[in-house]
Amino acid sequence: MPPPLARIVDQLKREPSRTGSIIITVFGDAIVPRGASVWLGTLLEFFKSLDIDGNVVRTAMSRLAADGWLERSKVGRNSFYRLNAKGRQTFDTATKHIYDPPPSDWTGRFELLLIGNVEDRDASREALKNSGFGSPLPGVWVAPSGVPIPDEAAHAIRLEVSAEDDSGRRLLSESWPLDRTADAYLKFMKTFEPLHGWIVRGEPLADADAFTARILLIHHYRRVVLRDPLLPAPLLPKDWPGRAARKLCGEIYRGVLSQSEQWLDDHASNEDGPLSKPNGAVGRRFEGT
Repeated sequence: MPPPLARIVDQLKREPSRTGSIIITVFGDAIVPRGASVWLGTLLEFFKSLDIDGNVVRTAMSRLAADGWLERSKVGRNSFYRLNAKGRQTFDTATKHIYDPPPSDWTGRFELLLIGNVEDRDASREALKNSGFGSPLPGVWVAPSGVPIPDEAAHAIRLEVSAEDDSGRRLLSESWPLDRTADAYLKFMKTFEPLHGWIVRGEPLADADAFTARILLIHHYRRVVLRDPLLPAPLLPKDWPGRAARKLCGEIYRGVLSQSEQWLDDHASNEDGPLSKPNGAVGRRFEGT
């Protein structure tokens, strides 16, 4: 394993367990575009490269299934998993946020949602956070106009507000912890810049390492970008690091994509045998970076 990638894996080991989150990344980024289902043995082979014990992976898979993220089928003694409707819906919503360029057609207006004391308030809050909404006050959520409202918040009172005056801009500043998001982007770049240099120099990279790099790249990037409201450029600082982070992520992703797909061709399977070829959307990820 190349030294820059080995350092990222070592850093991952020092963090609290992220096995379940990485599993969701594998499915959303690599498996869904190839038919959605994968053999447990494929996942165990991948996690072995991260030095994560197979029993830890099985426990995480069982927990994700119990929580409604995955569903399992069996053929003989072999287990196969796929994202269920909840998991697909969540990652479908996240896909545009992660891979597509930020919207450039801002209208100057914002969605304002008011959520009362409903039974599923916690689910609404988490779904709104993951969709890029910010909250200046309990029960009040804000996002640039046009951001999709998750189903969990469909019952909210919906208003539109302008951000043109001082009150609107103060609302924005109190809705998102942009300083923390900026710091997270800078940390992401510091972690992955050595790997970027390795790829740009044309240093050797095995197919398995390319797949590991791809998954860890998206695992780290989505943890930051899904908390970023992707505010229109006029509302962001001129030195906003989110732009540089997206460019770095896109260049690494394109640099490892071909070899990582080759690893899937050679090692991944589902109930019917080798996985199908990826859909065309995979090759268009991070366009414009």
